[in-house]
Amino acid sequence: MNKKIIKGMSMCVAIAVLCSGCSSQKQSPAEQKKDSSEAEVIEGDALVPRWTDANELVPNPYLSTEEANIHNDIYNSDVTAKTMPLGIHPELFEGVAKDSPNAPPAFFYDNNGRAIAPYSQLMEDGTVISGGIAIRDMDSPELNVEGKFQPYLDDNGAKYGIQISYSFVDKDNYLVGPTTHGHVVMIQTSDENGEVLPVFHKALDVDIVSGAVKALGEEIDQNLLSLAYDYQGNLWFVTGGFHKNPAYSKAGFWGYLDREYIERYMAGETNLNPEEYLYYMKLAEGENAENGMAAHPEGCVILTNQACYLLEAKEGTVNVRWKVPYESSGGKAAQEDSQITGAGLAWGGGSSPTLTNDLVLFTDNQDTVELIAVDVKTGETAVTMPVLELGDQVTVSVENSISVYSPDEQKTSVLICNWYGAGNADIFNPDADSSIQSFNNLYDDNWREKGSSYLMPGVERVDIIKKEDGSYQAKSVWCREDLKDTCMIKFSTGTGYYYGYTQNESTSEWGFFALDYDTGETVLWEPVSDEEKYNNIAVGIMQGDNGNSVYCPTNSQILVRLQDRFAYLPEEPEKKLDITKMKRAVLSDEEFRTASGSKGTPATYLQSAMVEDAGDESTVAFCVNGLDKTKGEYVGYYMKSDGTLERIDNLILTDEKGREVEKQEKMNEKSIYELRVTADASGDMNLAEEEGCITVAVILAVK
Repeated sequence: MNKKIIKGMSMCVAIAVLCSGCSSQKQSPAEQKKDSSEAEVIEGDALVPRWTDANELVPNPYLSTEEANIHNDIYNSDVTAKTMPLGIHPELFEGVAKDSPNAPPAFFYDNNGRAIAPYSQLMEDGTVISGGIAIRDMDSPELNVEGKFQPYLDDNGAKYGIQISYSFVDKDNYLVGPTTHGHVVMIQTSDENGEVLPVFHKALDVDIVSGAVKALGEEIDQNLLSLAYDYQGNLWFVTGGFHKNPAYSKAGFWGYLDREYIERYMAGETNLNPEEYLYYMKLAEGENAENGMAAHPEGCVILTNQACYLLEAKEGTVNVRWKVPYESSGGKAAQEDSQITGAGLAWGGGSSPTLTNDLVLFTDNQDTVELIAVDVKTGETAVTMPVLELGDQVTVSVENSISVYSPDEQKTSVLICNWYGAGNADIFNPDADSSIQSFNNLYDDNWREKGSSYLMPGVERVDIIKKEDGSYQAKSVWCREDLKDTCMIKFSTGTGYYYGYTQNESTSEWGFFALDYDTGETVLWEPVSDEEKYNNIAVGIMQGDNGNSVYCPTNSQILVRLQDRFAYLPEEPEKKLDITKMKRAVLSDEEFRTASGSKGTPATYLQSAMVEDAGDESTVAFCVNGLDKTKGEYVGYYMKSDGTLERIDNLILTDEKGREVEKQEKMNEKSIYELRVTADASGDMNLAEEEGCITVAVILAVK
């Protein structure tokens, strides 16, 4: 097949509208794309937006307010408030990281909405320098590097790497991460004006492991794995890696760096002795973490290969608030009687612990995997439930973080995905070093090179309901026995759908998908390519910071991006707006009413787009769906520079053929309409700061 990829483009004029769907007058966006040699529009029904309440959590005051780790928040929820594509005239793009051997395998955002990713640099002689970090423009054709830090090049030839999978961005915009030589570093990525530094600055470097060896002895696991700030700003750490078999693994350790040291050092007191601020505790023999950790106002949560713990810093010690042991069948080896050549990856529970305000959730690793939920304050078991019971022929191993959506204390929706077959069977050897974070070392060659036929299936949604008496019950809502998860599926509260990336084995096509929250049905499928290099090899999808993008790294230098082209110029259909500047956002009822001074409720998203060389005025059509009332029941507003909303006197809504909708005409929520606005360059509707550009923001609401 011919892959449906667009190489990228850019323009300049911004227009924003609060709406949700699409249509056109002279030519629709779909017709425009069919006339273009640059792009091919992907056909299919658009999703009706079902935005819902945000995930409920207590913000950590020491972390960035952005989605600043790979699991989106300190609860490890894998739930994003960002809006993702709805399939309204969708387009696929690819960026190629020509300076690296692979596309960025993961990224998250700093306080300014910039994407921070791991960075391996491909040198002119063909060698690769790994272990760095970079800020990249993920929407540029070559994923341009805006700033970077390579330890070997930028830290006096140091031979360590930063493990970004369990790094995060703090409130002051520092990248905080563990290193491969057992240190914690804080990296400054931008200056005091928020401008990206071409070469990042290492602002803090604390040797964690050397202090642990002095305190606990040399017979400990010295691989620093993951970090988290607790709600007092103490920096917690734990050692481990993948497949930590207690039979031959050394004892790990955990502990924390006191917040006082960080604040005093960053204030300029560089003569401090960090060992006076480090506190350690040794784990049981063979006990280690295998994934990330989470934090809650009650303390720091760590899942080891044997138990789940809540820890707190108490009077200069590591205090174990509670411990919940769990059962494991150990690492699940490759099946000799099947085509699956890979194995399970973790010895214990393979998911980072995930939290709600009331519960800690994780899976064990028994032959029949169980979902376990415990009370975050007491550690008492709230509920357990067997999951992914798919028969004797399907081995189950949960290796990716479970997605947990909890808008209130009454219901928690948990998405659990099978990932058996992804792991390299060689890591089961006693002398294997699973701490080496490389694809070749950790993952099965057949799966990496040939696709999803080397994975076992299974994706299940389970709801945990809190009853009137305070007890909990769990029930399966739906289970997809045919779907294989090759990424960390994320739930978007901005659209109300689950998003992922997988392979259609009947066609060999890799592509993006969306699942219906209520039924699990695949409601959106956007094929990318059947070429092997579009396998995404173990890395998760990432939401765009603009509310209109979803990204997936591939088994090559390619990063694939899906976006909706929901705005165009009906009077100049040949002139394309810059799709990277089109944005969507959900306004709450309270936000809308405060800004507008009305009692209405938002009916659509706040959307934005940019136009180049606008002239004195421009008419922009925004594609919207999800409208199910008469036109007369809707009212439009535009946003002014002070953030208030002013009513639009003449609201124009058309169908996809450009026919204006009558006032009493009942609209169909699945149909795509156009909200058309004309912006005067000198009027108060124009929010643009750039000369020659027009920026407009408009909202459609129910009276």
